[in-house]
Amino acid sequence: MSTLEIKDLHVSIAVDGGTKEILTGVNLTIRGGETHAIMGPNGSGKSTLAYAIAGHPKYEVTSGEILLDGVDVLSMTVDERARAGLFLAMQYPVEVPGVSTANFLRSAATAVRGEAPKLRLWVKEVKAAMSDLDIDPAFVDRNVNEGFSGGEKKRQEVLQLSLLKPKFAVLDETDSGLDVDALRVVSEGVNRYREGGETGVLLITHYTRILQHITPDVVHVFAGGKVVESGGPELADELEKNGYVRFTQPAAV
Repeated sequence: MSTLEIKDLHVSIAVDGGTKEILTGVNLTIRGGETHAIMGPNGSGKSTLAYAIAGHPKYEVTSGEILLDGVDVLSMTVDERARAGLFLAMQYPVEVPGVSTANFLRSAATAVRGEAPKLRLWVKEVKAAMSDLDIDPAFVDRNVNEGFSGGEKKRQEVLQLSLLKPKFAVLDETDSGLDVDALRVVSEGVNRYREGGETGVLLITHYTRILQHITPDVVHVFAGGKVVESGGPELADELEKNGYVRFTQPAAV
């Protein structure tokens, strides 16, 4: 089983006149086969954690470690991290004009697998994955995410997940902007990815509605740039009922 370890991670971003620390010492371990949900208020650093794992250049790791099976991820480029088995489904997937979905998916699969998939088998694989996600087959000829609705973009992210089969998937608010039907389809896609039992999921969300479809093993509360409490699925129910007040307000003296 693979392991993703985050140890005392501190991350800053550039702001006018200097830098601002966003992550203030994140400690988190996810093992293959586990699903961890991170919940927290806006501005707590959840998405910063996702992009720091993926290697976004905007986010500077000032101290700490990210280890994938004991190997230092921070020394890797973005594409090396992807080939090593890390995947990020973005909160706001970008459009890629001039690059067809078909070419993008096959190029990505070639990079991750180390060789180009045999065309006939690949076409069948893509068609089956698109059918599972209720994606119109004609979308393979369209440019990546160009003119797609929010829900269509999120389905494309899960399509990539199902085809690339990473060791760990970081899903940054995959449920945002989805209607009830799209949420169900996307969640089913994530659950199919989890069925092998060897892959790990880090699911970042504000709300419990996606957790009604994707059951986490562990729920973490994120506040002030770090994990402040962890528990089982019942912790998500508490957050839904009471919010994040007890984690964000200073303790009474």
